[in-house]
Amino acid sequence: MSGMELKAIRLTVPADGNIIVGQSHFIKTVEDIYEAMVNTSPHLKFGIAFNEASGDCLTRLDGNDEELKQNAVQNATAIGAGHVFVVALRNGFPINVLGRIQAVPEVAGIYCATANPVEVIVAETEQGRGVLGVIDGSSPKGVETESHVKARVELLQRFGYKR
Repeated sequence: MSGMELKAIRLTVPADGNIIVGQSHFIKTVEDIYEAMVNTSPHLKFGIAFNEASGDCLTRLDGNDEELKQNAVQNATAIGAGHVFVVALRNGFPINVLGRIQAVPEVAGIYCATANPVEVIVAETEQGRGVLGVIDGSSPKGVETESHVKARVELLQRFGYKR
């Protein structure tokens, strides 16, 4: 292959769950993200997959839920880019763990944290693959009205984020 090919990789979001996609830089990523997750909440169920970019170039995995571990591996291998990690989670929201994950020393950045349909835009060259960005959900269809504001506040109250 010469040049570059762009691909849109549709990820599989777990039912009643979320995924977080990010970039990291070291084999210890799965251990440290695992620690960040379990230290945030003992109720979280999750799986983590991390694509190595050198050496054995394996997809490393960890987690406390077998189905979510397999979801993370499926998504990470579909992306196929080195140093990318995927966290699949349930019984919590990304807002509960993003700060902890971003504080992990190996984490270079987060591409998305979502329950929406998501596509990862990947560039492929002779060297390998890299993530250019994500398409998270759908495009806006308008601007919220007062009834939308009321519904948003009620949803946040139901989740316990507003009184």
